[in-house]
Amino acid sequence: MTTHAQRAFVLFVLVLLMAASRVNHFAAIPDASWAVFFIGGFYLRSWTRWAFPLLMVLAIVIDVLVIRASGIGYWQHYCVSPGTALLVPAYFSLWAGGAVLRKGYQGASWAALGKASALLIAAVAVCHLFAQSGFYWTSDVVAAPTAAGWLKNYADWFLPYLRTAAIYVGLAAALQLTAEQVVKLLQARRDALR
Repeated sequence: MTTHAQRAFVLFVLVLLMAASRVNHFAAIPDASWAVFFIGGFYLRSWTRWAFPLLMVLAIVIDVLVIRASGIGYWQHYCVSPGTALLVPAYFSLWAGGAVLRKGYQGASWAALGKASALLIAAVAVCHLFAQSGFYWTSDVVAAPTAAGWLKNYADWFLPYLRTAAIYVGLAAALQLTAEQVVKLLQARRDALR
C-alpha cells in the first residue's frame, strides 16, 4: 500500500470514528473528536491544508444535523454560542500536537511514548482552554461569569476530556505498535528467505 493510500485509509477511519461518536456527545460511545484531530495531525500532517478543514467541517455538519434532529435551531442549543468559533483553534491545537509528535518519529519506543503523553496532555490543555473559554465567556447559560467560576469549570472538565482523548489515542498507539511489529516480522522473514 502506498503512503497516499495509507493516509487516505486513515482519513476514512477518522471520518467514520468522528461520525459514529460525535452524534451524541454523552452516548455510551464517548466523543472521539479530540483524539481524531490529534491522530489526524500525526498521520495526516502533510495533508493539513485540506484534511484539517475537512474534519472541521465534518464536526460542524454533524453538530448541525444532530441539533436540528432534536427539534431546535442550531443557535438555540445549550452548547452553541459565539464562542463556538473558538473550536477552530481548539481543534487545531490538537492537530498541531499530533503533527509535532510525528516530526522526527522513528518508531515506537519508551521515549516516543513519553513525548506522545506530554504532547497529548499539552494539546488537550490548550484545546480545552479555547473550547471551554469560548463557551464559558460567551454563552447565555453562564449567568454571571467570573474568573473563579471559569477556573472551576476548566478544572472540572479537564480530566474527563483528557481521559477520553487518551483512551482513543492509546488505542491508536497500540495499533501503530502492532503495525510496526508486523512490518518488522515480515521484513525479517523476507530477509531470511534471501
